[in-house]
Order: sequence, then structure tokens, then C-alpha cells
Amino acid sequence: MNPREKEIIGLIKKEVKPALGCTEPIAVALAVAKAMEIIENKSVTASQDWRMCSDFDIRVEVSGNILKNGMGVGIPGTGMIGLHIAAALGAVCGKSEYGLEVLHDLDERSIGRAKELVENKAVTVALAQTDHKLYVKAYVSVTSNHCASAMIEDDHDNIVETCFDNTILSSNHRQEDGENSEDQKSTLDYHLTVKEIYDFAKQVDYEDIKFILESRTLNMALAEEGLKGSYGLQVGKTILSGSNREVFGNDFLSYAMSLTAAASDARMAGCTLAAMSNSGSGNQGITVTMPVIAYSRKYEITDEELARALVLSHLVAIHIKGYLGKLSALCGCVIASTGSSCGLVYLRGGSYEQVCYCIKNMIGNITGMVCDGAKVGCAMKVASGVSSALQSAVLAMDGTCVSEHDGIIEKDIEKTIRNLGRIGSVGMQNTDNMILDIMVCK
Repeated sequence: MNPREKEIIGLIKKEVKPALGCTEPIAVALAVAKAMEIIENKSVTASQDWRMCSDFDIRVEVSGNILKNGMGVGIPGTGMIGLHIAAALGAVCGKSEYGLEVLHDLDERSIGRAKELVENKAVTVALAQTDHKLYVKAYVSVTSNHCASAMIEDDHDNIVETCFDNTILSSNHRQEDGENSEDQKSTLDYHLTVKEIYDFAKQVDYEDIKFILESRTLNMALAEEGLKGSYGLQVGKTILSGSNREVFGNDFLSYAMSLTAAASDARMAGCTLAAMSNSGSGNQGITVTMPVIAYSRKYEITDEELARALVLSHLVAIHIKGYLGKLSALCGCVIASTGSSCGLVYLRGGSYEQVCYCIKNMIGNITGMVCDGAKVGCAMKVASGVSSALQSAVLAMDGTCVSEHDGIIEKDIEKTIRNLGRIGSVGMQNTDNMILDIMVCK
């Protein structure tokens, strides 16, 4: 493995990781868990079981995008939605060492205690005054008058500041001058291109990327759970239903849509299985991977070819997401399904040029799909993204591509991606504000 390959693999491992529950409420749970651990470590009176029996107050301040994505999504194992119960669970049973799986030790006793905290109004959530799209600051105070806080910025598991009794314990904010550590580097700092991603996926040693197959293990388990249970809107289950065969048929498209949507159905309704996320989003991780995994299952693709396709799919999504930021008014399904479309082109023997075609086809098609918060209805958007991904891939394999004279499409693929990024991060800012205003005023 050469240094550049090592760097790219490091980026994949940084942005592709297991996440239990929707990552916006999970970020809240993580910040609260970290604040609780500070009190545990600093207070000699904290007993082993103090989280379950002590009186404490939790206050969480979040950015608008965290609030938007946390209002309507199911919290694992609780049958409840929202940031209040997520914060309470982080206090009762969260462990920051688990990162985005902070609620891994969830059980019936901790769920009961967390619900009690919410009912007793021990948890408050407020909108923070911040320019960060992704921002959480959690304050925890106990009857002994101790107080601790933890702040997350820019990445869902990026704890940048901790305090105890108003004294800063650690501060690790990103530097404006670009002198950041490896963990703090943004995606754009890696200077990726679609050409390099494609070449990397084809040429990297298989042994160095075998780890990516865990995406199949986790997300396929979610899909199977979604098809088996009665989660959310049951989009995946409905597509696969025999009674709807005359509508959806028995083809690969319906199969891919059903598996992907079923995984989203389960996850957004509070399933306790982890998803393999992409760029801090479990739904994006599902959409990046499941159409590619579905193709490998339908057509008996080898593990090595699947791994290469998944690496391509993940990296394209990470690359595009770098221009948008972790949270925006543009639905992550647009980016994720663009990645999976590239993976499908790869598995069908497509060239670099055809991968570029499918990216342009995707950007020319579903750009503009808005994010109006995380919720069970996201499974419908995911299914739409899969449909567009396969359509774009088929057209690309036939040599058909949206013209550079159309809309925001450029001859150069990197300029096209940057155009999408500008629309999502700058052009749709007012849209983002309006969506949040509508949601909080209902």
C-alpha cells in the first residue's frame, strides 16, 4: 500500500462507520454521554449506579439542521421520537467510547429511566445561535452543584470542547488556517477527483479494502429486518409484496428499491440494529450500498468485485458531500444514490467515462430534492433515489449522458460536482430556513 492509498483508506474509515440510530439525535446522545462521564470522573460522590437514581438536569443547544433532523425520527428501542428522549438515553446509558453507537448498551431499565426523565421535564432542547450547520452543546448539572458540558461541531462524533464547573478541560476546534490534525481534515483537504477514485477502486489491493464488506453485513441485516417487521411506512415491504407485482414487477429495480427502502424503514422507525453510515448519515450509507449489494446478490458477483464497487460508491458520495457539508437543505439521498449509481456502472463493466456519465445523469435528474428532516418518510425518498440510480446507470452504459449545455451540467465532471455543491450549500440556504420555520411552527 503506497502513501496515497493509505490516505484514501484512512478517509474511508473516517467517513464510513457503524451508527446506531439516526445520527442527529445520536450526536445529541453522544454529547450528553460525554458530559455525564466528566461528572463521573470528577465527582467522588458518583456511585456506580448514579445515572439511574440521581437527580440531574440536561440542557441541549443544537443548530437548526440538528433540530430539523431530530424532530420526527424514531429513537432505537423506545417507540418515541425526538431529541429529548435521545438526550435522556445518552445520560442514562450512553458511552462516548462507542462513538455513533453511543446507545449500544440500551436496555429496558435504561429506557424506562430515560422516559421518566423526559416526563419529569429534566431535559430541555433549545436552538443555538451558531453558524455551524452541525452543532450540539450539552450541559448536565447534578444536585451536588457540579456541571459539565460537551460540544460537538461539524462531524456527528467530533467532540471539540469539554468543560467541568465552567473550567475548560479540552478544546480541539478546527483551525481556520488549515493546520488541522489528520482527524480534523475535511474531505476537500484530500483533493480527490472522480478519476482518482475510479482508478483507486480498480487497482487497490483487495486485502486492503476487504473491511468495506462490513457494509453488506450491517445494512443487509437492516434490510432483512425491515422486510420482516412492520416498520414506518413499510415502503420496502410494500414494493416486494406479491399483491403489488403488477405495479412493481419482479425485476432487479424492484428488488433493489425494496431492500434499500426496507433498511431505511427499519432504521428511521427506531430499529436497534446499526447501519453502516456514510459521511455521518445512516440513510446515506444505506442508499450508497444497498443497490450495489442487491446487484451482487441477484447476479452472483464475487466479494472482491463487490468490495471494489462499494469503495467506488462510498468514495464518490464522500467526495460530493465534501462540497455540501454534513447537513444541508439538499436531501442526502441525491448524493448517496449518485454513489450507488457509480457502483452499479462498475459492476456492469463500465469505464471511467461511463461513471462520469452516470454522475451527470443523476445531477441532471434529482438535484433539488429537499431535506425536510429525518423521519419514516425518508424511505420513500430512498426508493426514488434507487430508481434514479439504476436509470442513470443504464443510460450511462448505453453511452447516454445529459448534455453540458443543459442546466448545471458542465463538460468537466469536477465542475459539475462543484455546481451541485454550490446549490446545496449556498443556493438552498433560504429553503433550509423556511423548512425549519414550517416544521417548528406546526
